[in-house]
Amino acid sequence: MLRWIQEKYDGIVLDNAIWILVLLAVVTAFMGYSARNFELDASPDTLVLEGDPDYRYFREISERYGASSFMFMTYTPQAALFSPESLKELTKLRDELRKIDGIQSVVTVMDVPLLSNPPVPLDQLVSNIKSLEDPETNIEMAKQELANSPLYVNLLLNLDYNTTALQINFPVDEVLSNLQDTRQTLLDKKSDSELSNEDIRQLNQLNILIKERNKLLSKKLGQQIDQIRAIMKKYKDHAELHIGGVPLLADDIVSYVRSDLMVFGLGVLVLLIITLGMIFRRIHWVIVPMAACADVVVIMMGMLGSMHWQVTVISSNFISLLLILTLSMTIHLIVRYRELLKRHPEWEQRAIVSATVRQIFIPCLYMALTTGVAFISLIVSGIRPVINFGLMMTAGILVAFVVAFTFLPAMMMLVGKDEREAKDASNVPFSQWFANLTIRHGTKVLVVSVFVAGMTVIGISRLVVENSFIDYFAEDTEVYQGLSVIDQRLGGTTPLDVLIDFPGSEIVRHKPATESEKNSGDNDGFVDEDFFGSMDDVSDFESDFGGDKDPEKYWFTADKIAVIKQVHSYLDSNPDIGKVLSLATMIEIAESFNNNKPLTDVQLALLYSVIPKEFRKLVIDPYVSVEHGQARFSLRVIDSKKELNRNQLLKQIKKDISEKLGIAPERIHLSGLMVLYNNMLQSLFSSQIKTLGLVFVAIMCMFLVLFRSLKLSLIAMAPNLLAATFVLGIMGWASIPLDIMTITIASITIGMAVDNTIHYIVRFREEFQLDHNYMATLKRSHSTIGRAMFYTSLSIIIGFSILVLSSFRPTIYFGFLTALAMFVALVGSLTLLPQLLILFKPFKSDAVRSVDH
Repeated sequence: MLRWIQEKYDGIVLDNAIWILVLLAVVTAFMGYSARNFELDASPDTLVLEGDPDYRYFREISERYGASSFMFMTYTPQAALFSPESLKELTKLRDELRKIDGIQSVVTVMDVPLLSNPPVPLDQLVSNIKSLEDPETNIEMAKQELANSPLYVNLLLNLDYNTTALQINFPVDEVLSNLQDTRQTLLDKKSDSELSNEDIRQLNQLNILIKERNKLLSKKLGQQIDQIRAIMKKYKDHAELHIGGVPLLADDIVSYVRSDLMVFGLGVLVLLIITLGMIFRRIHWVIVPMAACADVVVIMMGMLGSMHWQVTVISSNFISLLLILTLSMTIHLIVRYRELLKRHPEWEQRAIVSATVRQIFIPCLYMALTTGVAFISLIVSGIRPVINFGLMMTAGILVAFVVAFTFLPAMMMLVGKDEREAKDASNVPFSQWFANLTIRHGTKVLVVSVFVAGMTVIGISRLVVENSFIDYFAEDTEVYQGLSVIDQRLGGTTPLDVLIDFPGSEIVRHKPATESEKNSGDNDGFVDEDFFGSMDDVSDFESDFGGDKDPEKYWFTADKIAVIKQVHSYLDSNPDIGKVLSLATMIEIAESFNNNKPLTDVQLALLYSVIPKEFRKLVIDPYVSVEHGQARFSLRVIDSKKELNRNQLLKQIKKDISEKLGIAPERIHLSGLMVLYNNMLQSLFSSQIKTLGLVFVAIMCMFLVLFRSLKLSLIAMAPNLLAATFVLGIMGWASIPLDIMTITIASITIGMAVDNTIHYIVRFREEFQLDHNYMATLKRSHSTIGRAMFYTSLSIIIGFSILVLSSFRPTIYFGFLTALAMFVALVGSLTLLPQLLILFKPFKSDAVRSVDH
């Protein structure tokens, strides 16, 4: 059967080399046209754990309280902030930003309402509200009010740093929101029952439409941010300006990744070309492998583009991986071809190429299968971008295998035989050095391996999943500096919502106050000139501000306010939390008009009625949902604190509110991007265990099929297990957190490291048949397959090492750790693996048979 397949392969590929190349050229050209739709995606959906119930709640809360997307721009003028010159420049800056198409509003200290300019009774407040732009405004009084207002301090203003903020608001995209709502309905239905074929078709269509909408919005956002930065440049001489916020993060991440794809993709390409030139010293052995790599990359980009499958931050390095994986296969083919050419210079080119393919096919097939298993195992992570990365890399490995065993042999036939190459196929000193090391110091190799394994276990125990967006960027980048300024001067960066339910509370229809209520001592000091004027005005307020037409005001009672104040005070006292906004903020302002005395139920109801609608939208509507009987606390976490443990903070908030303030746990809810991102991070521990467990089980099964020996399969697993876990151990010792990027490294490592193991054992078993001498076999294996392993590993290490020059830290970690892991894997395959073969002697002299023949 195998002989028949080999003959068919030779007849199709080797005897029709030109037509095979033409066919591949047509396929590549077609896929290259489809690659125009290749896109990056950094939308918040890519950072969400698939099926996370908190995501559904997050969307509900966002819709309930009208949460929108916004950015902050910090403005620190050279002159005093409230000087005429600084305020004039700030106004000009704001007006220019407002002209940008697609920006909903820009809020500054020039626009916010001033309530005490000068102080008046609350019944005169409506006619007294001013802003800094009002000609009648007293600037010094405004400065004092803004600097001490619980609503604005450390939010829009920090006089200690002479800094203010401009809040740039973006409108909610109703089209995207409706699409997401419809998709969520189908996903909810899917969790309860099976979807019909029509539902599945609609869900797939919705996913495509959402991706297209996100693509359009991302492009528009990028243009808006470019315009914002262009405006900022005009004011650099007058003030220090920085920008930050979730929209900026999303746009900058895409920009960094796109830049890395281009710059480092070309850098990897150049280094690999130089490496191939140094290894093979023949121009065609540089051009042919790189052409094969280019074919694979273009075909995969075309496939992703035609399927509207966008690349995320996690999968952004897939081009580098494809280049390296394809190159690994081609190097093994070329090295084996040159070995056969050296051994049998009298053979015809067709015979040499045919023998090359026959001898290397099985190891490369298992190499592709095991690497594919490593990537496909990522589907158990539960994180959609990680799942997609695993799927696209599995498909890429299949494409690489097909291209390597069609394009390369066809090109070998076309190039023809050059016997001078046989002289270049000399031994690699490094592989022989490893052979001598293993033979002379085999026991020390085992001792060092055990020590490294022990230190690795300790390192893994130190591994954490703590991370923050600000840590993704180098300290000299604009985005890092902007986030730092906002974090340290203006109340934090990462948004978090705490929500408290008041069960049983509902809108109570207007009920006239009784005489006892009107005359209650609790009202002393409230219904007077300091607040509403005389008691006779109460009925006028009832009539003027709605009466039964405005029943929501009766939800605001003293007992609810007391609870809200307690929660607000607790949150505000937490050193990890920056700015806190809630209904308590407005109540604190209102009580300042009441000689700092608590407000009663009647006062609260009247207060709700008297507040202008514009001000109500600012201080009440975002923090209370009367319809749902719920209060919202909007926090911003100080993300740049090195000692901050986000998961612990979330747990502590819920625990303390329940235990210290006596609020039932079921009434307490946490929401926001911080919760969603933390949920995803916390899933990484379990998913990492599942992923590695699945990889090792699957690869072990493949080893059993390939080697037909449990002992040999266990030996083969040892260096791979050490290399994969070594990376996690290093991360633990170096305090590099496990996150959405680094979670993939261990699986990638074992998937790529196992290639060396397969090739070495297959060749070792073949060489062992010659004299049944383990030591002699070790030397021959190192001088043959050891050379190919060294070449491929060197190419991989060099390819990944260039990524450390990136300004995007996830890319730096990915490049450094993968390169380090491949170095450990190479050393393990050339020292630990042969030493284990010598120690346990898995081959029987009378039952040795090569899988290649």
